[in-house]
Amino acid sequence: MKTNLTQFTETSQDYALIERAIRYIEDNISQQPELPEIAAALGLSEYHFQRLFTRWVGISPKRFLQYISKENAKQMLKNSGDILGAAYGTGLSGPGRLHDLLVHTEAATPGDLKRRGEGLLIRYGFHPSPFGECLLALTPRGICYLGFVQTDRPSALEILRSDWPHARLEESPGETAGYIPSLFNQIDSPEKPLALHLAGTNFQIKVWEALLRIAPGQVSTYQRISSELGYPQSARAVGNAIAHNKIAWLIPCHRVIRKEGEFGNYRYGLPRKKAMLAWESGFVK
Repeated sequence: MKTNLTQFTETSQDYALIERAIRYIEDNISQQPELPEIAAALGLSEYHFQRLFTRWVGISPKRFLQYISKENAKQMLKNSGDILGAAYGTGLSGPGRLHDLLVHTEAATPGDLKRRGEGLLIRYGFHPSPFGECLLALTPRGICYLGFVQTDRPSALEILRSDWPHARLEESPGETAGYIPSLFNQIDSPEKPLALHLAGTNFQIKVWEALLRIAPGQVSTYQRISSELGYPQSARAVGNAIAHNKIAWLIPCHRVIRKEGEFGNYRYGLPRKKAMLAWESGFVK
């Protein structure tokens, strides 16, 4: 699925309606609303509601609603093997090789962390995405931040500043715009590796790299990840590391759900997490 920036603008606008639909379903789940009722709640005809979903990712509303159900989440967990086993089962030399063609990670040094961005230039830009407007930021070593605008741009920018308080921030949408198609085409058509500049503890980076090994269309749990990393009693610590992930979507913390089949929490709202998982299902056949 080749996507240009104009199409991203369209899907970004579509996402606002997608989120409203998900919220309506969640608020009325006991009534099991049918498609005509959901469409009416959005102020759309059933025909236009169908077209909205088709334009957004190419899946039908019915498939979308099935995908975000708890029952489907449980089945996804059942079908998703352990991350490490999947990596070695492909004949790769180890799990770190599984996504080499997609993402290259570079950790900030202890000195970098101590300086908290002093002497560092970070260029950033706001752009449309399939999940609403996003903020993308780059250092000379790669992507250091990707987040979604929830209230307004200044609030989103403050989250970036909190990680690198002494860095010099420069708005440069012309530079960051070139990354957007690659970011959201990685599932279907990776073109070149994307470099990530990660700022975190050794444990956090181990968790984030484990998330990179969860394939599109699969999910994992906090408990499963902690066991695979050799810390079976550290599910809570894994959850904390996931909560500190500052590169949304690309480091796919949205693919981590609870072992009971509940979707769990998400920094950018549960509707967006469900939308991401459903959107990925349009690529994974």
